Amino acid sequence: MGVKSVNEMVAEAKTRIDNISPAEAHRRVTEEGALIVDIRDVRELQRDGAIVGSTHAPRGMLEFWVSPDSPYTKAEFQEGRELILSCAAGGRSALSADTLQDMGVAKVSHIETGFAGWRADGFAVTDYDTFRSQR
Repeated sequence: MGVKSVNEMVAEAKTRIDNISPAEAHRRVTEEGALIVDIRDVRELQRDGAIVGSTHAPRGMLEFWVSPDSPYTKAEFQEGRELILSCAAGGRSALSADTLQDMGVAKVSHIETGFAGWRADGFAVTDYDTFRSQR
């Protein structure tokens, strides 16, 4: 048996999770208090900027920051808010949303078109230095 394709894994994950548009993500943040979690590498944020009002959780630490019994737990992930994951184009966030669902996170979704779709649809982004100073 060969190695499963990452494209297959993403496609399978997308059948199990809530795939939402940038407009729906914006609505959920504005009307329901959801939190956008950018899981891109910090170098991507430095290069391309970030979604205004989002928080950053590198994909490699996401599960550890969300887990309530981890020594790396972050309070912002324990508030019961919907977590809307975002990556560059929707692949990493789909896999991560699927994993968080497996962990028992009740309200998790992802922006199907990622940061690129958010920006293309005209929603607010900011440069990295401004993003960091607002945290």
